[in-house]
Amino acid sequence: MHMLRINWTCPHTWKRASQNTLWCLLGCSIGDFGTIAAAQWAGLDWPVWLIMTLAIINGLLTSIALETIILSRQMPLYNAFHTAIGMSLISMIGMELAMNLTDVFLTGGAVLTWWVIPPMLVAGFITPLPYNYWRLKALGKSCH
Repeated sequence: MHMLRINWTCPHTWKRASQNTLWCLLGCSIGDFGTIAAAQWAGLDWPVWLIMTLAIINGLLTSIALETIILSRQMPLYNAFHTAIGMSLISMIGMELAMNLTDVFLTGGAVLTWWVIPPMLVAGFITPLPYNYWRLKALGKSCH
C-alpha cells in the first residue's frame, strides 16, 4: 500500500499508534533522562554531542529492555527480546533525536530542568507518531 493512499483518519489506528509510541517514549526516556541527569550531577565536562550520543544509546537500550519485559508476558523471553530488537529503530532514533535536539535548543546543552522535560517528551511523542501510524496501517506492524 502506498503511503499516500493510507486512510490517515482511523481513530482506532491513531489510538494504537499512540499507545505504542507512549510505551516506547517511557523506555527511551528512562535511559535518556538518566544519562543526562547523571552527567549533569556528576559534573562531567564532556562535549554536549558526546553526552547526547550516550543518552540516545542508553535510551534505545532501555526501550528495548522495557519492551522485552512487556512482551515476555505474551511470549517466551527469547522471542520477546527478538521482537523488541526488531522494532522500528527508525521510530526510536527519531524519538531520541527529537528529545535531545529539543533539550539543546531550549537549554543550550545537555541539561535537565523541570521545565525542559515536558517539551522534550512532547517532541519525543509527536515525532515518531505518524511513522508508527503508517507502520500499523500500511504494514500491519506493531510491537505490542
